[in-house]
Amino acid sequence: MHEFDDAVLKCFLKKQLQLFPEPVAETMEEAEAFLEDCMAVVVDSVEEIMEYFEEEGIDMDGAGDEEILEAEEVFDIGDGRYLIVEG
Repeated sequence: MHEFDDAVLKCFLKKQLQLFPEPVAETMEEAEAFLEDCMAVVVDSVEEIMEYFEEEGIDMDGAGDEEILEAEEVFDIGDGRYLIVEG
């Protein structure tokens, strides 16, 4: 089971519409349950995002850091970490 801290949950609640057409969670508890259900991950760098995408078979070959960070499933937590949520 993943444990998501408050910064991650608040980030997801604030930015969830970048990935979904309507909110999927309205409270911190709902956000945590949703992120656990979809096996979201928190990584510490753009390099780790690339590794994750590579492991998942998502082709980001030739993509620069900006393109990776603009992917709709990547949420910048704001403290140097990133949340990856697969819709």
